[in-house]
Amino acid sequence: MPISEICNREVVIVQRDSSILEAAQLMRQHHVGDVLVVEDRKGVRVPLGIITDRDLVVEIMAPELDPVVITVSDIMVPDLVTVKKDTGVFEAIQYMRAKGVRRLPVVDDSGGLIGILTLDDLLELLAEELLALSKLVKYEQKKETMNRR
Repeated sequence: MPISEICNREVVIVQRDSSILEAAQLMRQHHVGDVLVVEDRKGVRVPLGIITDRDLVVEIMAPELDPVVITVSDIMVPDLVTVKKDTGVFEAIQYMRAKGVRRLPVVDDSGGLIGILTLDDLLELLAEELLALSKLVKYEQKKETMNRR
């Protein structure tokens, strides 16, 4: 299954010149732990970086910096790890593990933002698949019991 089928397409975005305060307010408003920093390139939203709630705490709050004057481009993770829309689920999991990331922006062939795949999304998907497998085991046991009466 390609990750484009399971990624969240409602991504909270900011421009690189947005303040850290704006990013934090968007996270709170949308109940998310990250915002993607994007740039518009001829009508295509290209992801440049990411800001997480942890970034806000470690980079801004702990050293007591002013979130109004610091922009997201000042602290965003610059080497953003992205994945193409047709990447398989297990390949994406391996890629996340190899890169040590919990969030993967999903892009099309031109680098345009499609959505984001998070560790939470994957855990939910895998839990559903494991539940389906466990139901299969119970079904097979019930079927065998019925056939041997």
